[in-house]
Amino acid sequence: MRYISNTPAQQKEMLGAIGAASMEDLLVRIPPKARLSRPLNLVPAMAEVDLVRHLRGLAAKNANAEDWACFVGGGSYDHTIPSPINHLVLRGEFFTAYTPYQPEASQGTLRSIFEYQTMIAALTGMDVANASLYDGASSLAEGVLMAHAATGRDGIVLSRGVNPLYRQVVETYVEGANLRITSAALADGITDGEALRKAVTERTAAVVVQYPNFLGCLEDVRAAADVAHAAGALLVVVADPVNLGLLTPPGALGADLVVGEGQGLGVPMSFGGPNLGVFAAKQELVRRMPGRLVGATVDLDGRRGFVLTLQTREQHIRREKATSNICTNVALCALMATIYVSIMGKRGMRTIGELSVAKAHYAAREFAKIPGVRVRFSAPFFKEFALQIPRTPERVIGRLAKDRILAGLPLKTFDRQLKDCLLVAVTEKRTREEIDAYAAALARAVA
Repeated sequence: MRYISNTPAQQKEMLGAIGAASMEDLLVRIPPKARLSRPLNLVPAMAEVDLVRHLRGLAAKNANAEDWACFVGGGSYDHTIPSPINHLVLRGEFFTAYTPYQPEASQGTLRSIFEYQTMIAALTGMDVANASLYDGASSLAEGVLMAHAATGRDGIVLSRGVNPLYRQVVETYVEGANLRITSAALADGITDGEALRKAVTERTAAVVVQYPNFLGCLEDVRAAADVAHAAGALLVVVADPVNLGLLTPPGALGADLVVGEGQGLGVPMSFGGPNLGVFAAKQELVRRMPGRLVGATVDLDGRRGFVLTLQTREQHIRREKATSNICTNVALCALMATIYVSIMGKRGMRTIGELSVAKAHYAAREFAKIPGVRVRFSAPFFKEFALQIPRTPERVIGRLAKDRILAGLPLKTFDRQLKDCLLVAVTEKRTREEIDAYAAALARAVA
């Protein structure tokens, strides 16, 4: 009974207490067509050592970024994770509840969150950051709702350069609020300025751009800010904080809100999560921020301490008047990010950006030497670019997988006009040998 918390005798006792003869009696309300009519196709119970061996064998069938050269991006990136992170987050001091509901008893956790907020505010160029949200997509959706609450307007202008999965989450979030979403088209990989101006009206609450955008291209954030502010709207910028070690912070370019995915700050990709939602804003918007915020104070004896602050905005107090129903944060991932930025420092963060840019541009030049292959857009890019190829992207991905190369993300899934393109990400982890091997394998695959 090591892995099952109750014995057959206990199960029988519980069933008797509720008047059920068997476990099957609990399922009679489920229509037969919705129930599995055969036993699960599972191997018989194993001894622990055999089970571990079996599970390791299954896991070994996965292509992972440790054993393969990973050029996949689109929102989750294979960045360096310094070894101290795993050692520090496993210390007993951090074995607390995943989020501090009793702040007076969680000073260590609150201190780490306070430091995280400070670092995110510095990276984004904003006045204040919250304790984190679930991921980049939910952070953007929360930012859109916050802009609606702050302006009282019901229009949202989303650039087509924003991650399409983020746009889908925004559409889901705003459905209940009856907000109107308008898309701004792209021109050569970046937001078309004229299309953006036409889309923004006096009813626009927020203009949303991504920097760099989903296709890797660098948007003109300052121009977008001018368009938004001229109409009285807020500018929401989706940004990867890893890139902000090198790029000009969005706050210095006119952003009112900065949201995004912080997974690259020392958090493993882990086949898709958990992730780290970044959320930062100007000081005048602080009381409308979703989630939680840690502040510093002093106690009666003058000693510095940390507390959750501005809690009246949370749904468990304000209910229907709340900006958001999120009242938590991903404390462990935020801790990883805090340790990462502390280890890297200002110089290290800049170096990560410089290496990523240099290697991405080297890769783009080498790939473009292959007949029929070209970088799809001429707009400047950062560490990611759309690569147009003369063969079906899915076929090329399969061919390169034989060389243990994760070639990129097929863009056909998101835009039929880019059905012949791969989105290729090159981080500081990729070596020249890996890039050259990619180029050689790609040449063979498209020949």
